[in-house]
Amino acid sequence: MTRKRLRPAALAACALVLAGLPGLTAAAPAGAPPKPPPTPPVPTFKRSLASFSKANPSPQCFDRQSEPYTGVSDAHFHPRPFGGQAIEPTTLFQYFDKAGVRFVTYMGIGQSLDMKSDCTYYLNCPGVKALPSIKNDFVNAQEVKVYPHDNVHITLSMTFVDLAHPEGAVETIKLYDREFPGMFAWMGEANVMKQALLGNGFEPPTFESIDRWAPFMKVLEQRGIPLTVHADLGNDAEPTKFVPLMQHVLKTYPNNKIVWAHMGLSKELTKMNPKLHVAIMRKALDTYPNLMLDISWDVIYNAYYQYGQDFIDLFNAYPTRILNGSDFVASADKPFEQYWKELEVTSRVNRRLNDEAFRQIALGENYFRLLNLDYVAPPVCRAGR
Repeated sequence: MTRKRLRPAALAACALVLAGLPGLTAAAPAGAPPKPPPTPPVPTFKRSLASFSKANPSPQCFDRQSEPYTGVSDAHFHPRPFGGQAIEPTTLFQYFDKAGVRFVTYMGIGQSLDMKSDCTYYLNCPGVKALPSIKNDFVNAQEVKVYPHDNVHITLSMTFVDLAHPEGAVETIKLYDREFPGMFAWMGEANVMKQALLGNGFEPPTFESIDRWAPFMKVLEQRGIPLTVHADLGNDAEPTKFVPLMQHVLKTYPNNKIVWAHMGLSKELTKMNPKLHVAIMRKALDTYPNLMLDISWDVIYNAYYQYGQDFIDLFNAYPTRILNGSDFVASADKPFEQYWKELEVTSRVNRRLNDEAFRQIALGENYFRLLNLDYVAPPVCRAGR
């Protein structure tokens, strides 16, 4: 594998960032980005959920030339919107089946809009409170329990936790245990820093409140439950402004399974130098063995318009540390074509991965291992097989 060497200035910048010094800025790459290609038609995906079972006596190898490159696992999916009507559960199962998604993590919207508001999307209603709640999680669990879904494996995630005020989180987990015993195996998406929500009453945690996560993080560690956090790196004016917050989380809880959503990007940060971004991710992965990155949300693709070689090298070098995801929010007005578009664009990088990384990321092996599931990714076909 050929890797591009970072310039000394970039390495020095990364060292400062990861030491916890805020305020570092980086210039965006020069030149206008190319126009992204259109979404391709939906391919036929013939593999069933059962075919991924460890009990399958004769798993068929995966032919990358003829089978889809989109991820079989969607580790970041929101089955309900911030407000208003959601897509019916049985319709969602049809979406998954048609798209070839066999494994999905149901994340509630941790910040539910004020019930007195008619707003359905927080950015459309600045000033309306969007605060942590158990409402989404309970509806998700009830629907998963009631509606049959034989060809998709759903993992439920707890999204109630207020990371700025973590007191009572352990008691709420006990409530989930009583109401839905054994059904919740993930936590998050929870917000360390989500700048887009600052106009809706979101309060980010401080170093001191992160330290107070210890009781619920101990429960997660003991149960092997991963925590997905949204933690913006920064914004276009200050690309690494909030890195110290995430650095403190990782340093304080190195034994927890933590998933960094969207690799830290957001709509507020669209001009970051890819080399600096990759260097920050590499340093974090090297320092914290339990950290994983999810590449959900088309904001990543839109920021760079295509994954350059720096990102391909990153994913091939850390094939066991990356999770596929769409970050789709299932409001009732979204047709299947919208889900397919978001899943496909977040999976485009899979086409350029080597076979090992493709199997771990696109074929779900990382997802199965993270959750200790009784499933296994098929081997990738070799020449002559």
